[in-house]
Amino acid sequence: MDHAEVLALFDRCLRQGARPDGPGARVERTGEVVRQVASAQGWNGVVWSALDEAGAHAAIAGQIAHFTGLGLEFEWKLYGYDRPADLGRRLAAAGFTPGPQETLMIGEIAGLTLDAGLPEGVRVVPVTDRAGVDLVAEVHEKAFGADSAWLRHRLLARLASDPDTVMAVVALAGEEPVSAARMELVPGTAFAGLWGGGTVEAWRGRGLYRALVAHRAGVAASLGYRYLQVDASSQSRPILERLGFAPLTTTVPYVYVP
Repeated sequence: MDHAEVLALFDRCLRQGARPDGPGARVERTGEVVRQVASAQGWNGVVWSALDEAGAHAAIAGQIAHFTGLGLEFEWKLYGYDRPADLGRRLAAAGFTPGPQETLMIGEIAGLTLDAGLPEGVRVVPVTDRAGVDLVAEVHEKAFGADSAWLRHRLLARLASDPDTVMAVVALAGEEPVSAARMELVPGTAFAGLWGGGTVEAWRGRGLYRALVAHRAGVAASLGYRYLQVDASSQSRPILERLGFAPLTTTVPYVYVP
């Protein structure tokens, strides 16, 4: 896999060419910025920018004014190759709060090591209805210790309105949900994104994260996708590297609260 070539393809298809990630969301292109505007329960933010030192300050102020005028909190998703080089510092000075740095990792499905099996007594089931979404949300809350109302809302909406662009799975030990994950499918591109892979504490270290990556990779390949993309935490990066994913750059969410 040519890392520079794939990163350029990612930037062109998923950032510059971003499309709405759910019902009610819209993507707007203004100047050298691509942003998504959704509801308060959706994701709002800057997906891509191509700024220079002279125009960065005005562009940042313009996005703050736009989202603040709508009464929306928003995120400026900053990648390691974005310009100007001090854009992160400029965002912080304008009132944004940076979140944890993650690593953009991409794997070509055909070259990944996907022989992970499930622990005895565990099965993976697709999520197709409200009951399944509730199981995913339950795992999310237990695994990450975070409220999952936004996840429940967005996943239900996507499954109802655009089921060909999202899939979710839950791993059950008997009837107990112990791990769950999602995949975002971007029709017309070579990319599928892996999101939300989480396992409840008592079941960690048994290969469930790897097994759900393998499961989603198989689905993506069957639908004709070539690459899997992940914003990896420091915990998941070593696992993904062993599976064959390559780290291509970093990404940091800068959040602005009106």
